[in-house]
Amino acid sequence: MYELINLTMGQLLEEKARLYPNQQAVKYIETDYDRTYFEFNRDVDFIAKGLLASGFKKGDHLAMWATNYPEWMQVLFACGKIGVIFVTVNTNYRIYEAEYLLRQSDSKGVIICDGLKDIDSAEIIYQLCPELKNNKIGNLCSEKLPCLKTVISIDKDYSGMLKYDSLFNLAEKISDEEYQIAKDLCDKDDVINMQYTSGTTGFPKGVMLTHFNIVNNGKMIGDYMNFSNKDRLCICVPFFHCFGLVLAIMASVTHASTMVPLYFYSPTKVMEAITQEKCTAVHGVPTMFIAMLEHPEFKKYDFSNMRTGIMAGSPCPVKVMKDVIEKMNMSEITIVYGQTEASPGCTQTSVHDSVERRVHTVGKCYPHVEAKIVDPDTGEQLPNGKPGEFCAKGYNIMKGYYKMPEATALAIDKEGWLHTGDIAVRDDEGYYKITGRIKDMIIRGGENIYPKEIEDFIYTHPKVKDVQVIGVPSKKFGEEIMACVILKSGETATEDEIKEFVKKSMSRYKVPSYIKFVDSFPMTASGKIQKFKMRECAVEELKLQEAARIETA
Repeated sequence: MYELINLTMGQLLEEKARLYPNQQAVKYIETDYDRTYFEFNRDVDFIAKGLLASGFKKGDHLAMWATNYPEWMQVLFACGKIGVIFVTVNTNYRIYEAEYLLRQSDSKGVIICDGLKDIDSAEIIYQLCPELKNNKIGNLCSEKLPCLKTVISIDKDYSGMLKYDSLFNLAEKISDEEYQIAKDLCDKDDVINMQYTSGTTGFPKGVMLTHFNIVNNGKMIGDYMNFSNKDRLCICVPFFHCFGLVLAIMASVTHASTMVPLYFYSPTKVMEAITQEKCTAVHGVPTMFIAMLEHPEFKKYDFSNMRTGIMAGSPCPVKVMKDVIEKMNMSEITIVYGQTEASPGCTQTSVHDSVERRVHTVGKCYPHVEAKIVDPDTGEQLPNGKPGEFCAKGYNIMKGYYKMPEATALAIDKEGWLHTGDIAVRDDEGYYKITGRIKDMIIRGGENIYPKEIEDFIYTHPKVKDVQVIGVPSKKFGEEIMACVILKSGETATEDEIKEFVKKSMSRYKVPSYIKFVDSFPMTASGKIQKFKMRECAVEELKLQEAARIETA
């Protein structure tokens, strides 16, 4: 029987520092931060004490608005040691979104960096809290954000903000006895992390995750990759998302693996890190792998040490998976399926699964996780082979959405089942295939059409680099199919060429009525395709507003 871990995040890190003191924990190639597990745990202790000295205590909310800095990881585990709830902030947020998150999360503090590309986080904080410049550090009285008391800056000295490095000095004010008392207050079932959903519809919701949720999910994810202290994971996905926090950081720490993070994703930087640091694994969404495979200098990099990793975040084209296995030496790459509300993994393929299983399915449920497929309209449980909504239940399900009981009740039913909104099929051996989102499913003249099936086929066209299929309103059929296509560099194609390609091999009703050639897809910062935005643009461009009104009438 698979045993779950009954440790807090802080206890987990201390265990690894004790068992693997000289094992390299973190190695950056863009800065000189290089720490063993013993050294990293020591840094975390300083920051945890510094936060206590700054007035933070168990149950307070501390937001982190930074890219993949070393400080991000330090604060994550420091919060885990003293029970401060770590609130992750999307690095693409601008003033409206940042104000909403900081206010809705009741954050007592926020930590910012200057490395947010074209976003000036300090200026945004000053716009939201003009009182900050004239307030004593740690005693902010903000009209817009009444809960916010402390702003901490990682990179520069700003008026009214505490400099991050000061936390190391403040740590001296906290005795070991005081620190131990704070640590002893923490329980594995406490909420330790709040992650805000992408908010593709309505306002983003704060998903409350516990130590138990993310420690165990990270452990299982790493187990399915056969992770050990011999592995070195290049982390190019954002920390603020579950992909970075759980599938990368927690999967590594639970196995005492080495983390090689990058500030931002760049295909060149990833390949440099893999080559230079002899990485054995890398995570990414399909578009990240596509960018590497299509890079003109791909062949000059060394992938000989590669073995595994995770492709997730959006449906994975079959050809991309096969190319990654063959060309990047990732013979044991896996796929994880889940969502933030499930912390996030529900199913995963294993390194022991056949290539066919790892290409065509998202694997089986983890131990201690149950799943069922139900009719989204009636809730009736469906048999193997029939598509329906994927529902999950187990140790990994969130505590709920912060201050949103009605939204929580819609997501998790009275029996504890999380309703994902994803359409899935289970085969007779317990493997799952994700065929789309309930809201992405296209209903054309009564025919249910799953976009992924068409996407996978169009992707085999030799000129196509990437493709997304959406439904657009139609007076005659209710919905029609539109394929948004990114062509490979230097290639040209016509709409009729793509349509004929589909027509030769697929049912007539699956042939797209519209083909749109694009340079990129609208995405969230975590790499999820925003199909609702593509649909909105299509309605405008094709002048389908009247059909859209009929559809929603």
